[in-house]
Amino acid sequence: MALAEEALRRQLGKYKFRDLTIEELKDVSKTYPNFTFSMNTYTFKDGSQKDLLNFSGTVPVKYGSSYNIPVRLWILDSHPFAPPLCFLKPTASMGIAVGKHVDARGRIYLPYLQNWSHPKSTLTGLIKEMIAKFEEELPLYSLSSSDAARQSELLSYIAKITEGETDMKSRSKIGSRNEGCFNKITVVGAGDLGIACVLAVAAKDVADKVVLLDLSEGAAKGGTMDLEIFAVPNVEISKDFSASADSKVVVLTVNSLGNAQTYLDVIQSNVDLFRGIIPAVSHYSQSAVLLVASHPVEVMTFVSWKLSSFPKSRVIGVGANLDSERFRYILTNLLKAEVLAKDAWVIGEQGEDKVPSWSSCNVAANQTEAMAARNSREKVANRAMEVLKGKGQRSWSVGLSVADLVDSILKDKRKVHSVSTLAKGCCNINSEVFLSLPCILGTSGVIEMVRLEEDPLVQEKLQSSAGSIHDLQQQLKL
Repeated sequence: MALAEEALRRQLGKYKFRDLTIEELKDVSKTYPNFTFSMNTYTFKDGSQKDLLNFSGTVPVKYGSSYNIPVRLWILDSHPFAPPLCFLKPTASMGIAVGKHVDARGRIYLPYLQNWSHPKSTLTGLIKEMIAKFEEELPLYSLSSSDAARQSELLSYIAKITEGETDMKSRSKIGSRNEGCFNKITVVGAGDLGIACVLAVAAKDVADKVVLLDLSEGAAKGGTMDLEIFAVPNVEISKDFSASADSKVVVLTVNSLGNAQTYLDVIQSNVDLFRGIIPAVSHYSQSAVLLVASHPVEVMTFVSWKLSSFPKSRVIGVGANLDSERFRYILTNLLKAEVLAKDAWVIGEQGEDKVPSWSSCNVAANQTEAMAARNSREKVANRAMEVLKGKGQRSWSVGLSVADLVDSILKDKRKVHSVSTLAKGCCNINSEVFLSLPCILGTSGVIEMVRLEEDPLVQEKLQSSAGSIHDLQQQLKL
């Protein structure tokens, strides 16, 4: 389609770099003549609106056969110094294949966009990379006729998100069912940890139904195949996010297996993976508690909270629950310090920086006795922590811990667990970071945070962990 340059020049009157933008659009029109251009109002997530140029069309992709993938690109008024906003534009017969470069809303994420820099980055270069990535992993698939009606509702939802709609209450509930007190959970990720969580939950008979979302490519293999062969009761294996609908708890166990070189790259790969998962599971289960077991748990719990728009009480990480249970067991059974174990917790950041703490203590009659009691307790705690260091965190161990947390949530036990929760406001922490702290859990997630005994050394370690986690989070691209 020929580019109406003069008309476009008038429409782009408010664009800061109109001439540069038009030159790029001319190149796009010459290379991809099927694209059409128009001005529309785009609503950003903060509610602000702008009239922006957008162009829609199809990009040719060879994935066995040849496909034309429909896309829509919004050009910001600061173009070419800011990358466009890119979306798939599926029809009612197309399903979105959530993956590394596409999330459940059809938003497209590419390295080219993340590394956008004028004049090296161009629209035609972006489309070429889009084609190359889609040829590695096709972003759309054909829906069966039985899924067509559901997809129409999903497309309506995607349209709202595309326009910046963020009100959770406005989202239609696709495939919702009134199942009363039916306790259903979903485990996302079919690796060793995911399968361990499924088996542990099944063994404890915690849920009426467990859905294992297998996001790996290809046919079922390994553990998922074995689950199918031996038909574990009340367990469903699926690759479709809609199978997770109306879950009370969604457990996230996935970790990126990319070729990242640095620790930051590894975490960014996980963030990219979560961008395609969290919006989907939070859409299908809008009242669920998200329980994060992916690594690093503090950062990925923060990412899940941000991407889901859920209240902080319904996004928690497995945190130090396993370490706390082991710590109390060691105190009680190995060191015969049952009184100390009663209110003992492992808190803070997973790894070497976790610290023991107590939620309450018996105040001694005088300061001398209090100091002696504290010193004695510290010696015992140090011995317990040394024993704890020798205990690894195997998949089955974490799976049992996850089942313990799911049990407390589904049965509204109001039991205290050390889980990763938003720590802002605790121990003079002013940043939005998640740390393990003792919390009362129920059907709505965290009901209340348990008050810890004041200890300057513990507070100092928590603040140090919060600072390093916050610095790391600032470097991530959400």
